[in-house]
Amino acid sequence: MISTELAARLRDAGLVWRPADGDRFRIDAPELSADVFTVSTMTIQAHEFPTGTILGFNGTTEWALDSVAIEDALWLPREDQLREMLRTTFVGLRRAGEGYEVDVELLGERRTFADEDPAGAYGAALLALVELST
Repeated sequence: MISTELAARLRDAGLVWRPADGDRFRIDAPELSADVFTVSTMTIQAHEFPTGTILGFNGTTEWALDSVAIEDALWLPREDQLREMLRTTFVGLRRAGEGYEVDVELLGERRTFADEDPAGAYGAALLALVELST
């Protein structure tokens, strides 16, 4: 899983989240900062309204939450989602020492991004791509 810091940098750079089943997220509230939630038809559903997307908590008795605006949630994209968003820029993933390296082609130049976790390396590469496209 990518770090909260990297997820925040991706969001701040302009990565748009359209919640789907299986997506993980955190809520921007100090008392919930350590909790990771998962969008699921049974427990947490995304509801689209003209004013924005709301994440509705269904039947949760352990949290005093009915719903959360998407702006108050931080998406934690999975490794497969990060790789998919790299699209044709993705060249390869390889093990490198204690971590991983992702190679991408950005503006005709091959660049490498490293992290101890594959998702972190994919996330760093995607951040560079998002920053280039804004």
